[in-house]
Amino acid sequence: MIAVSNSSADLCQKENANSISLARISNGSLDRSMTPIKRGRRQSENLSRRNSPRRSRDSRISNGEVTEAVTLFEVISIGKRAIQSVVDDWIEAYQADRDAALLDLINFYIQCSGCQGVVTAELFQNPQNRNIMQKLTEEFDEETGLQFKKFMAYPWILTITWPVNLDTEDYPLIRPGIYWKKFRSNFCEFTAVLIQQCQYSVIYDGYLLNTIISLLLGLSDSCVRAFRHTSTLSAVKLLTALVRVVINLDINIDNSDRLYEVEKKRAELKRINPRLEQLDKKRKKLQQRHHEIEDMMDALFKGTFLQRYRDIVSEIRALCIEEIGVWMKMYPHTYLNDSYLKYIGWMLHDKVPEVRLRSLIALQGLYEKRDFVSKMDLFTTRFKDRIISMTLDKDHEVCVQAMRLLVHMLRNCEDLFTTEDCETLYQFVYASHRPLAAAAGEFLYIGHLSAIREPINAEKTENSEHKIGQLKKLLDFFIESNFHEHVTYLVDSLWDCTPIFLKDWPCMTSILLQDAVEKRIGLSAVQENLLVELMLATIRQAVEGHPPMGRGTAKKLLSTKEKKAQLEDRERITEHFAETLPLLLIKFATNPDKLVNLLQIPRYFDIDLYFEAHMEKHLEALLKQMKSIAVSHSEAEVLEACSKTYSSLSNEKQSSPNCQVSLSKKELINHLVDTYSRVLDDVLQEGKEPMTAEDVYLISCTLRRLAAFHNAHNLNQWDLYQKTSALLMFDMPQQSLPAELVQPALQCMYYAILWQLLPIIEDPHTQEELSIYATRVKHFFQLCRKYLGHKYQSVREQTNEDVTLVILHRKRMLLAVYCKLIVSSIVEMSSVAEIYKQYMKTYNDFGDIIKETLGRTRQINRIESAKTLVLCLKQLFLEHKEAHDNATPSSASFTNIKELARRFSLTFGMDHMKCRESIAMMHKQGIEFAFKEPATEDSLPPPNLPFLMLISEFSSKLLRADKRLVFGYLQRFASEQMMLCKGAGWHPLTVYSNTLLDNHDEESSSCGSYFSRDRVIYSTPHHLKRRSICEHVPGRALLYKNACDDQDSHCPSKSKKQNALHPHPLDGAVSMNSGLITIKLKSQNAAVNENNEEVDVDEIETDEVSKMKVQ
Repeated sequence: MIAVSNSSADLCQKENANSISLARISNGSLDRSMTPIKRGRRQSENLSRRNSPRRSRDSRISNGEVTEAVTLFEVISIGKRAIQSVVDDWIEAYQADRDAALLDLINFYIQCSGCQGVVTAELFQNPQNRNIMQKLTEEFDEETGLQFKKFMAYPWILTITWPVNLDTEDYPLIRPGIYWKKFRSNFCEFTAVLIQQCQYSVIYDGYLLNTIISLLLGLSDSCVRAFRHTSTLSAVKLLTALVRVVINLDINIDNSDRLYEVEKKRAELKRINPRLEQLDKKRKKLQQRHHEIEDMMDALFKGTFLQRYRDIVSEIRALCIEEIGVWMKMYPHTYLNDSYLKYIGWMLHDKVPEVRLRSLIALQGLYEKRDFVSKMDLFTTRFKDRIISMTLDKDHEVCVQAMRLLVHMLRNCEDLFTTEDCETLYQFVYASHRPLAAAAGEFLYIGHLSAIREPINAEKTENSEHKIGQLKKLLDFFIESNFHEHVTYLVDSLWDCTPIFLKDWPCMTSILLQDAVEKRIGLSAVQENLLVELMLATIRQAVEGHPPMGRGTAKKLLSTKEKKAQLEDRERITEHFAETLPLLLIKFATNPDKLVNLLQIPRYFDIDLYFEAHMEKHLEALLKQMKSIAVSHSEAEVLEACSKTYSSLSNEKQSSPNCQVSLSKKELINHLVDTYSRVLDDVLQEGKEPMTAEDVYLISCTLRRLAAFHNAHNLNQWDLYQKTSALLMFDMPQQSLPAELVQPALQCMYYAILWQLLPIIEDPHTQEELSIYATRVKHFFQLCRKYLGHKYQSVREQTNEDVTLVILHRKRMLLAVYCKLIVSSIVEMSSVAEIYKQYMKTYNDFGDIIKETLGRTRQINRIESAKTLVLCLKQLFLEHKEAHDNATPSSASFTNIKELARRFSLTFGMDHMKCRESIAMMHKQGIEFAFKEPATEDSLPPPNLPFLMLISEFSSKLLRADKRLVFGYLQRFASEQMMLCKGAGWHPLTVYSNTLLDNHDEESSSCGSYFSRDRVIYSTPHHLKRRSICEHVPGRALLYKNACDDQDSHCPSKSKKQNALHPHPLDGAVSMNSGLITIKLKSQNAAVNENNEEVDVDEIETDEVSKMKVQ
C-alpha cells in the first residue's frame, strides 16, 4: 500500500535534493484477501484501474464478497488473463501521472521479492552532487534492528527498510506449489507484455526504462537473496523483451531502407521530394531508437548478467545461463560469438547439476541449427571434450542432455568426433538409464548405421542392399561390443529413433530364408543366431511396448495412439510370420539355439486373424512343426519354449483357434504318454534284467518332454503321478536307474502335486479330497527321502531341492505376512528385532524380505526404526555375554554381531543429513547401555563397555559437528581417568573415542554444501541439545547476524577473486540451541573459527526424561 506523507528534514534535503514527494510503500502480508487502503494520489495506477471498464477482470471473491485487487502484485497473482488488461491500465495511468505509476511499479517489484518492509521513494534533482551517491549503500541499524538499503533508481532515491529476521528462504519465486509456479510464469509474462505494449510509445521517453533498469540493477546487487533473485529474473526477462523490440526495429529499418532506395530512384530528376525527406527522417528515427534499445540491453547485460551469472545461488546462475541461450538463438547477430559463448562454456563446469543442465539445453538450441554451427568453431573445439565427459555425470538428466547435444553436434558438425570418441559414446546404448540409452541409440544410428543422414523412404528401399547393409552393421557392432546377452537393451535403445528400420521383418526373414547356394548375403552362423534373437526382441518391443528389465520401475502407460500402433504392429506380425515362421522352423529344425527364439514368436500373435484372414492352413502348418520339434528334441530350453508357446496359443479367448491348438496339444501328449507307458510296461515285465541303453534314452527323453509340458499345462487327466511313481518304486530296492531317468521322473511327480493343489485352493473341496492329497504329498516326501542317499549326486540334489523349495516357499510366505503386519502397524515395530537378528544367517533365503522390511519401517518412523536396530544389537550382545560369561570382543560370535552392525550402517545410505537424528539417537542409547551396569571393581571396565565397538560402526554416519556433541555426551559417563586407562578391557572405549575424534570426516562435504552465504540449513537432532554461548553473551546474536550479512555481500568488487563461482564450502562450528545449528563465520574467507567453539552437552536428554518433564 502507498500512503502519502509530507517530507521532513532528512539526508536528501541536506544534500540539495528536492524531495517533491515522499511515498511509503508498505508491503504487508501477501494474503490475497487483504483489505485495500484508499489513496489520495491523483490518477495512480490503482485509481486508474478502479475507473477502468476492465475492473471486472481484476476482482476476486473472498469470503463470499467481491474484493478488488488494488496492487499490481495482487492482479498478477490472479492469473494470466488479467495481465493484458492491467498493463493497459498501467500505461494509461503512466501517461496521466508517470511518477505515481512508477511508484506502483516499484511497489510491485518489492512485493514480488517477498519483502514485508517499507520503501521510501524520493525524487533526486541534483545529479551533480556526488556526496550523496557515496551514501547510497546497505546498512544495519543496531538500535532499531532494521536493515536499510538505499540506492539510486534514477530519478528516484529508494530506501528499503526491512526487519533483520526477513526469511530469505521463503519468497514468491521459490515457494512450492502450483499457485506460486503460475505466479512465476505470470511475473515473467508481465515484463514481456509491458515492453510489447510500450514498444511504440513510452519506452523511448527516457524516463520509464531508465528508472526500471536502475531499480533492477540496484536490487540485483543486494546481499538479500530474495531481492537479488527477483530482480535478476526480471532484468533478464526485460532484456529478452528488448531483444524482441530490436528484432522488430531491424525489420522496420530494413523495410524503410528499401523504400528509401526505391523512392530515391524515382526522384532522381526531381529537386525536391517531400516523401523522400519523410522516409529519411523515419529511417533516422528508427536507427536512433535502435541505438537506444541497444544501450539499454548493454546496460542490463553488464549490470546484471555479468554480476549474477556467477552468483552463489545456483537458481540465479541457472536462469542467467538459460536466458543468454535465448538471446543467442533470437538475436545471433549480436550475441552468437565467442565473447558470449564463453559464459555457457564456463558453466559446464558448475558444481550444481541444474546449472550444468541449463547450459547444455542452451547449447542444444544453437547446435540444432546448421547456420549457427559455423559461428561456433572455436567454442566447439574448446569444449567438445568437456561435453563428452558430461555423459558420465553423476546426475542422470545432465547425462541425457549431454548425449542429446552430442547428437546435434554429430548431425551438423562435419568430422568432429574421432573414432575413439564414437566408440566410447556408442557403448552408452547399454546404459541402464533408458533416456540416456535412447539418446545414445540415436547417436549410434546417425554415426554408424546410417550411411545417408537424410531420412529414407521405406517403400522404395524395402529389402534393398542399403537396409541389409544396416542390419549387418548392427550385428557386427553387437558382436564386437562383447555384450551378447543385451540384445534387448540394444533394440530398446534404437527403438525411438529407428522404428521403421527395426520393424522391417520381411527383410530379416528374407535374409534368413535365402538358400545357402545364393551366397548373396554372407552371414555367419553367429550372425544368423543373433539376427533371430534381434528379430524376436523387435517383435516383443513392438507388441509389449515396455522397456526391458532394469530400465524402468513400472510398466509404461500407453496413450491411445500408442495402443493403436501396437495393435497394428501385432496384426502385421501375425500376417507376416503366419506364413514365414513354419518355413523358418523347417529350415532350422536341427538348430536348438535358433529354435528357442523362433518358438517364442507365436506368443505375440493375434490368433483370431488366422480365421479372419483365412489362414487356417498356416496355423495347421505351425502346429505341425511344433509337434515335430517337441517329439524330436530333448533339450530343456527347446521343450520349455515349445510348452509355453502351446500355453500361450491355447489361452486365447477365441473358440475356434483354441480348439485347434488344444486338439494338437492333446494329440502330442497322448503320443508322449503312450510312448512312456509302452516302455514302462516292458521294463516292469522284464523284472530284474537291466535296461538297455536304447530303453534308457527313449524313456528319459519322453520323461523330459512330459516334465516340460507338465510345468505349463495341467496333465493330471493322464495320471502321470502314478506312472512315474511306478517307475521309481520299481527301482527303489536297487536304485540302479541312471540320473537322467530319476530327475525328470521326480519333476513330473512334483508338478502333478502342484497342479492337484490348484483346484483345492480355488474351488470348494471335501475332506476326502484333502485326505487323498495329503496322502500323496506324504508319499512324495518319503520317496524323496529314499533318494537322498542315491549314488548319483545329481539325483540327491534334485530330491533335496524339491523338498527344500516347498518348505522354503512356505517359510518365505509366513515371514512376508508377519512383516506386513509390522509395516501396517498391527504388530509393534520393536517385534521386528527378532527378525533382524537372523539377517546374516538367513541372508540368501530371506535377506530380501528383511531388507525390504527395514526400508519400510524406516519410512514410517525413522527414530523408532533406529531404536529397533539398537534393540536388536543389545539382545545379541546380551546373548553373547551370557554364552561366554563375559563380553569378550575377540570371539567369533562378537565378530558376527559387529558385521551385522556394519550391515545395518550401510542401509542408511550416503545422505547423512536425512538420517541425522536417527544416528544421533543410536549413539546416545548405545552410550547409555554401555555404562548402564557399574564395574565390579574400580580398576575394571563396565561389563557392557564392548558394546561401544558395535556402535562405532555407525560413527561414519555422523556429521562432524555431531561427532563433537556425541563425544561430549560420552564424557558425561566416561571420566578422564577412564579415558587414560590402558589394557584390553578399556580398548573398546579407546576405539570408540577415536571414531568420534576423527578430523578427516568424509561427510563434511555433504554437510558443507548446505552452508552458503544465502542458504544456511538450521537443523539438528532434537535428541542432542545444548545451550549456545550466544544466549549468555549480550549482543552476540546481533554480531552473528552481521557476520552472516558480511558473508552475503554480492556487490561487484575489483578485489573479488577469480574463483568466486566455486566458493569454498563452509564447515560448521555447530552448537545446539532449540533445534538450531549456530554457525560462526570468519570475515570474508568463509572459514570457521573452530578453536573458539565451546561444546556444552549438559542439556543432552533422552526422550523418556523429556516426556517426564512435560508430564
